[in-house]
Amino acid sequence: MKSTLTLEQLMEMEQRQRAHLINSIGGFKSVALIGSIDLQGQTNVAIFSSIVHIGSNPPLLSFIMRPDSVERHTLANILETGFYTINHINAQIYEQAHQTSARYPKSMSEFDATGLTPQFKNDFVAPFVEESQIQLAMEFKERLDITINQTIMIIGEVKAIHFPSDCLAPDGFMNIEKAGTITVAGLDSYHTTQPLQRLPYAKP
Repeated sequence: MKSTLTLEQLMEMEQRQRAHLINSIGGFKSVALIGSIDLQGQTNVAIFSSIVHIGSNPPLLSFIMRPDSVERHTLANILETGFYTINHINAQIYEQAHQTSARYPKSMSEFDATGLTPQFKNDFVAPFVEESQIQLAMEFKERLDITINQTIMIIGEVKAIHFPSDCLAPDGFMNIEKAGTITVAGLDSYHTTQPLQRLPYAKP
């Protein structure tokens, strides 16, 4: 037996209950830590589950920020420096990663608060998460303000990828499962994965 919820019923739900529901019905999502830094050297790391592939030529990824009606340290840092990192989350650090969603003051780095380790590589401005197996160096390219709910899409270009050598297949496929990357459903339900099959390019 199936149940139904109408838009009217959704809007009558308690806010947090509705947020859990709408965040989970889209299915499993990629989840990662975004590392950033301000011009004074204050680091920041925060969890995001809205990372989306935009294109491969050039290599672009996006993520969604909540409205900047309050102070958003990640957004401010990216706009200030033009650089940030995306770091895959694995089963060893998902609890620390989740904790980065807490509202710490700007003077408190989430790296310090959660025990994650900032890592600087190859003179790249923003910090990576040392405990992450797959790390992306990103350069800010475009901000899109979404008027329907005042959220913000940040689009960045991949400048470098750091990964375990045995996770890259000859055809370019990155085996993120082999690297221990996990996924999330909703706001707080973390999952490991099992492969089914890689299928060939579909043709009529």
